[in-house]
Order: sequence, then structure tokens, then C-alpha cells
Amino acid sequence: MTTKSIHANPSKSRSPRHRAREFALQGLYQWLLNNEDSGVIDAHIRQAHGFDKADREHFDILLHGAINQSIQLREAFGDLIDRPLVELSPIEHAVLLIGAYELKNHIEIPYRVVINEAVELTKSFGGLDGHKYVNGVLDKLAAKLRPAEIAAGK
Repeated sequence: MTTKSIHANPSKSRSPRHRAREFALQGLYQWLLNNEDSGVIDAHIRQAHGFDKADREHFDILLHGAINQSIQLREAFGDLIDRPLVELSPIEHAVLLIGAYELKNHIEIPYRVVINEAVELTKSFGGLDGHKYVNGVLDKLAAKLRPAEIAAGK
């Protein structure tokens, strides 16, 4: 292994869509903690370093879609979590909103990709075992929302 590969910048391997999810996560985190207007959050996030490398359209869809559908999304995964919603960490809560939104509204994205992206976000920003929790909840939600896709083994 060369020194270059050991010290390679991991951010170079992130796709524009993954970056969009990271920025949407930051925006949802801010929304959950401060209940700020989504337009204010959007404007603030767009000024962040590296936003120019994100898929802006997907960011918009995720941030505003997850906020606008937050009640329905929480209802979709509410019976799949093992504690009251207020006891979830804000990161887990935000990632579950993103994952639930994508599972529900973006069937063109394979459910395994949605879950994997959510797990990676939680590994990067969440607590020690939060990714396992998010994985379990979204796996059950995928079975509920996309039974045909799962049955087809896609």
C-alpha cells in the first residue's frame, strides 16, 4: 500500500448525491433542534463549504420533502422504533426521515441503496451503534413500503 492511498482524502470518493444527503442531514438536524423555517435553513446550508459539489436538486428534494412530509414519515416508521420519538438522537431521527422519504417517494433508488446511504450517514455523524439501529428500522420500513422489490430480491 502506498503512502498516498493511506492518506487519500475520503471526501473525494463521495458522490454528489451522497453529499446532498449529508447537507440534507445537516439541515434536518438544524430543523429538529431549532424548528427554523426550511427556507432559512436552505439558504444557510447553500453557503456551506463544499455545497457546490452536492447534487443541489436532490438536496432540495430531501430537505423540503422530509420536512413537508415529516408527520407522514414519522407515522410510517413510528411503530418500528423501540422508544418514543423524542428519545431518538437528532441524527438518528434526521437520517430516518431521509431514509423514509427516499423509500416512500423515490422508487427509482433501490431500497438497498437507500438503507446503505442512511447507514453511512449515521456512521459518519451519529453515535457508536446508531447505524445498526437505523439499519434495522429502515429494513423493516422497506419491507412495509416496498414488498414487491424485496420479494424480487433487488
